[in-house]
Amino acid sequence: MHPVILERRQLLKNIFSPAAKAAAATTISSWLFANPSWSKPTATALKRLVCVGGSLTEIIYALDLQEYLIAIDTTSTYPMATKKLPNVGYARTLSLEGVLSMRPQLLLVTEDAGPPQVLRQISHAGVQVKALKADHRYEGLIDRIRAIGFLLGAEARAEKLIKEINHEWQRYQHDINHSVIGKNEVLASKKPKAMFIMAHSPQQIMVAGNSTSAHAIMNYLHLDNAFKMVDGYKPLTPESVIASQADIILLTDQGLQAQGGMKEILRLPGVMKTPAARYRQIYSREANHLLGFGPRLPSMLYSLAREIHGIK
Repeated sequence: MHPVILERRQLLKNIFSPAAKAAAATTISSWLFANPSWSKPTATALKRLVCVGGSLTEIIYALDLQEYLIAIDTTSTYPMATKKLPNVGYARTLSLEGVLSMRPQLLLVTEDAGPPQVLRQISHAGVQVKALKADHRYEGLIDRIRAIGFLLGAEARAEKLIKEINHEWQRYQHDINHSVIGKNEVLASKKPKAMFIMAHSPQQIMVAGNSTSAHAIMNYLHLDNAFKMVDGYKPLTPESVIASQADIILLTDQGLQAQGGMKEILRLPGVMKTPAARYRQIYSREANHLLGFGPRLPSMLYSLAREIHGIK
């Protein structure tokens, strides 16, 4: 077999959600690639693409391939041009009718999308469904760019974009390691404690633990997640917030707005008893920008690092 074909197969095996080998599979990865085809979608399919996942949509725009898009989901909020596209709903609660009403021929999602049975029905209806890993690492972003470049026949554009992002990433790594850690003995030995508050709903306020995109962002910012012993998200309680003694609080712009602004964030249970609140070390970014792991990841980290650590 030609080495280029072998390389592409290996690349896609590393990128796409793995095919299920268990008999009673229930997740996307367990059925979508059970009999994977490594061929590209047809030219006709490319003309009717629905993208579910804000970071995937950003990648498509960054590759200048938005001409293929006919609809997006509610997490796809950047760039502003996405506002002009029809919306198929929230990524985790897609409806069969909502997606099929767009008459798509290709549906691009991350493995977080669902429900699984709806994606299965969409596939059975004749729509090509491709699911990419929701890998909350810089390497995961690069993998997704390569995957989308392959699927949409734009490998050269993908490699050009990767080169540009890699340049930003290397510069950020250099500055966080040398300008901050290398010149600050305290930071080098002990990271500031931080917590991420998910406050999009007043009735359900959560803090982020391990295995979350927020945890990964804190690591990249050289912050120590005060809730790293927790897996996933857990409800915010005054006792846990006070015990965290977080020096830094992160949240989304949407959460800040949903709570009614900074004054209301400070009134959340236990928050005022943290160093972060006392010294007003509270920072927010647009949700997909902060947590989406899209092409703007290096620049977003840079902007936060400037505020938190004083990187120039």
